[in-house]
Amino acid sequence: MILDPETDLSFTRTLNAPRALLWACWTTPEHIRHFFVPKPYGIDSCEIDLRVGGRFNTVMNIDGQLMANQGVYLEIIPQERLVFTDTYTEGWKPAADPFMTAIVDFADAEGGGTTYTATARHRSAEARKGHEDMGFFDGWGTVATQLEAYARSLM
Repeated sequence: MILDPETDLSFTRTLNAPRALLWACWTTPEHIRHFFVPKPYGIDSCEIDLRVGGRFNTVMNIDGQLMANQGVYLEIIPQERLVFTDTYTEGWKPAADPFMTAIVDFADAEGGGTTYTATARHRSAEARKGHEDMGFFDGWGTVATQLEAYARSLM
């Protein structure tokens, strides 16, 4: 994948968990609740219809404020790649104010771990900068750390 430094944010990390387990965590609503937002914040609900065009909806709880996020899957390659966006909602209805498209890649790493890459694609350089200023690297890095810890608790 070719990144556009004007509109894309991305990082790669090796996680000490097998990719099949990380995939299960990313594709199961009950698992999403354990890692998807940096603690102490949480997920109050999650709906997944794991197919292209299927819904990926979450409700985040940020200090008691509920933030609904509705989106759809654009690409699904089992145990390799998930692409989802809030640009559309289920039924390919355009969102009024989309934020980003997320790409999560999983590849085998030495020792049974997983090379995990998270990418956020934005509509504009301004939207990308806003996400970076909001704490993309710290936030998504924390999510990766929480994902690894949660997945290891399931082993």
